[in-house]
Amino acid sequence: MAAERAHLQFLYFGDWLATSLDFELTDPYLLARIEPLTAISHLAAVTERIGLVATISSAHSEPFSAARAAASVDLLSAGRAALAITTGSESRSASNFGWQTVHRDADRVASAGEFIQVLRGLWDSWSDDAFVADARTGVLVDPEALHTLNYVGSYRSSMGPLNVVRPPQGHPPIAVVASAENLRELAARAADLAFVSPRTLEEGVQAYATAKRLASELGRDPAQYLLLTTVFPIVAETREDAWNLYDELVELVQVETVSGRSTVDNLPASRTLRHLAGVLGVSLTGVSIDEVVPARLAARFGDLGRSLVEVVGARSGRTVGGHRGVTLRHLLVAHAVVAPIIVGSAEDIADHFESWFRKGAVDGFTVLSAFTEQFEAFTTLVVPELVRRGLFPADYLGNSLREHLGLSRPVNRHARKEESLEAGPRPVRRLHPAETGRRRS
Repeated sequence: MAAERAHLQFLYFGDWLATSLDFELTDPYLLARIEPLTAISHLAAVTERIGLVATISSAHSEPFSAARAAASVDLLSAGRAALAITTGSESRSASNFGWQTVHRDADRVASAGEFIQVLRGLWDSWSDDAFVADARTGVLVDPEALHTLNYVGSYRSSMGPLNVVRPPQGHPPIAVVASAENLRELAARAADLAFVSPRTLEEGVQAYATAKRLASELGRDPAQYLLLTTVFPIVAETREDAWNLYDELVELVQVETVSGRSTVDNLPASRTLRHLAGVLGVSLTGVSIDEVVPARLAARFGDLGRSLVEVVGARSGRTVGGHRGVTLRHLLVAHAVVAPIIVGSAEDIADHFESWFRKGAVDGFTVLSAFTEQFEAFTTLVVPELVRRGLFPADYLGNSLREHLGLSRPVNRHARKEESLEAGPRPVRRLHPAETGRRRS
């Protein structure tokens, strides 16, 4: 597998608990999906070192079942499993589980916090040395090594103990998609990883400092709390080849070709020239989507239009009035397809990673790919460049996912005081790229 050969830390499987034909034009990867825990269970058998992260909705799952499944996969994979917790904010998903309405944000996030508390409590049901297996005395289990949880919260309860031994990682790492203020607080308090989405480097630096400070204020070691952001690289041997590849991908996006006419029924409003005209602040009556934007028209663009021109330039090398002009199609796609796309050679992509990492905006990245060959290009072109710069290890640093990420193994909460002083290795700060499917919270 390309990801494991490149020594990426984990494969991440997002999830979505509903489907609709609407997704065909907007999010086709959501039309039909394999259940994430099932996927990582299969991959545990056909991989050796790479971590495996499955998404689970705290709103639509029971913590005992989730704890049992995750502990089982962690055992079967020799310590490579993790869970990404989402909170169930989508109405169609809610209706699939018998909800008449989506619960309010505060309740869903508070429930997710209790969900995580129950997971961690259940994973500590068994002491690490619970099974004595002493043939001389006939004792199999130390009677003091099995612990009842008896958790009763406002949203969740579980008696325990868990009927799976303590996972190899102690607790499989927990990730939270920290897309809102209350989720960022939850992540800083209870998660090992936070998936964040800063729009700019400056925003990322500020948010990173705030998140680490909050973790410290909550009594945590900030080095044990990692922030990862998504990146969508389009990479080729040269920058110009990457620009051309981006142009080909832009051509594949279904958009309105002439105002009022489309080759596709039920095209989303955001893919129309009328919508683009409103974004740019100009009239586009009677124009074709592939027309090059003349300088006199671009001069009338509003602030958002001017920013789209900059985005198109960064992604395709196109400039208004240049030999490769900016087209209306490029502007519409840049606005309609929201993704953290960076385009260029291996050196260009590595520059982006290095800048964000060294300036303190992230601890690492999850990597989206437009198609399989693009991911392979990332592993064969960009990863070696990151290794050459000393930003990424040339081999795995250990066997478990926690070791890959530099995260300590949690000590069982029931351990004796002298045992609790040993918390495992301190992390070495390195970039953490990982492969991911698109994720939705």
